[in-house]
Amino acid sequence: MSAPRTAGRTPPARTLPPPDAARSTTRRRPRLRRRGGAWWFTPWLYLLAPLVLLVAFTWLPVVDMFSYSFTDWDGISPTRNWVGLDNYTDLFTRPQLFQVFWVSLFYLGASAVQICAALYFATVLSFDTRLRNLFKGILFFPYLINGVAVGFVFLYFFQPGGTLDTVLHWFGVGPHLWLGDPHLVNTSLAGVSVWRFMGLNMVLFLGAIQSIPPQLYEAAALDGASRWQQFRYVIAPSIRPIISLSVILAVSGSLSVFEIPFIMTGGSNNSETFVIQTIKLAFNFNKTGLASAAAVVLLAIVLLVTWVQRLLFPDERVEQS
Repeated sequence: MSAPRTAGRTPPARTLPPPDAARSTTRRRPRLRRRGGAWWFTPWLYLLAPLVLLVAFTWLPVVDMFSYSFTDWDGISPTRNWVGLDNYTDLFTRPQLFQVFWVSLFYLGASAVQICAALYFATVLSFDTRLRNLFKGILFFPYLINGVAVGFVFLYFFQPGGTLDTVLHWFGVGPHLWLGDPHLVNTSLAGVSVWRFMGLNMVLFLGAIQSIPPQLYEAAALDGASRWQQFRYVIAPSIRPIISLSVILAVSGSLSVFEIPFIMTGGSNNSETFVIQTIKLAFNFNKTGLASAAAVVLLAIVLLVTWVQRLLFPDERVEQS
């Protein structure tokens, strides 16, 4: 038998690239280290712009605020004298500076009403309700309005003989000094906050409710669960992290209320908040050092309250098997 034709053949020799081509190939190789198919610094390029803005407009002002709190700077003079802890001692030895925190209790109660109302509307609008998109827009619209415009609108709403007094007069209720009576002013201002910020919480709750798997609703409906039972056993446990976040924002917001009372009353008639008092210390009395110390104390209180709240109501973590 004759041997195969390919038996005596030698395989073709490989042709090597010329030396110049090999050098050009080696020159084209990137000298930077690659990680996972991408340059190691690529994520930092995307984060560079927000990090620069965060440092320039948040961290540097906070550092300056800390440094000002240890001086007697008046906000105008180029010289600042170091006074150590005198500003903090002055703060804690003046009880009237902390009495304004009682005003925050009105806004804290309003925040509870706001969260309950937002949770109710978000739950109702998550089901098949007629004109639900229209109601979503109506409830969210107040949050889109500028705070200054909201303040001026409600100044006419609460003025003597204004819109509220006219409506109440139809039911035989006499006029009241809603912004002039010290016993009514904080309740009126807190009501404005509920009207303005309820839409934001409603959108947060609505987004969380819509992320719940529909199989849970189907299983609850097969078991004969009512709307209230679906909310209690399906919706509320599923959106618990969002509720916790809303409570944290409500507590910190009630401690640092500024916009609505400053525009509508300027802090008069026992409506002055801690932030309004700090602004007056800095710009009316030229005590920027003392105002910076007050801002540091407010920041510490907000962080402490947030930490205690997270400690008492920790987020549930899902363990992956």
